[in-house]
Amino acid sequence: MPPDTRLDSASYHENITPILAVLRDAFQDLEGHALEVGSGTGQHVVDFAREFPGITWWPTDIDPHHLKSIEAWRQYVSLPNLNAPVRLDASQTDWELGQSNRPPGDGFVVMVCINVVHISPWATTAGLLRNAGKYLLPGGLLYLYGPYSRDGRHTAPSNQRFDQYLRAQNPAWGVRDIASIETAGREQGLSLQSVIDMPVNNVSIILKRVPDGAGP
Repeated sequence: MPPDTRLDSASYHENITPILAVLRDAFQDLEGHALEVGSGTGQHVVDFAREFPGITWWPTDIDPHHLKSIEAWRQYVSLPNLNAPVRLDASQTDWELGQSNRPPGDGFVVMVCINVVHISPWATTAGLLRNAGKYLLPGGLLYLYGPYSRDGRHTAPSNQRFDQYLRAQNPAWGVRDIASIETAGREQGLSLQSVIDMPVNNVSIILKRVPDGAGP
């Protein structure tokens, strides 16, 4: 890497190709605004902006080093549909979008969150789902990626070891169960659409914002 503030993530290189394969199918023909929650190094959102030129991308993160890296990557690629990163604490009850120097608050067609849910307290996931229910347009999609358990069972011994490692680092962290995501999402007007097995025992989860007044 050149001597600048761009960070390089090994997991990005491992997962970007299978993630794009899922998103090409899910996001085809979509136009509008997209919010990425927890953009990390900024490498994923650069590829998303390239792959989906009809979508305007808004990267966010809480870590100042990540925000610098996202902006450095943004300037490096200079894509017209990729906006400057904004600090966002996903655990907050209200993200206060639509205010000055913040992403728009009038609705997103897509929200994306990659490798965040397991390395953050449950309050972060609750805030993500709550605000997805608030800021996604009816029919809008929330895409989650990372390791998840199913019906209280880990999908592989490596995921169980990873879960134990995470909880040793911080008892509030850990691999979440898909059923917990589905239940919490339903309470916010989000309907589980698909669960897709990914390489290295990861999972893609897609939830859809249910139109107001409709059933899940």
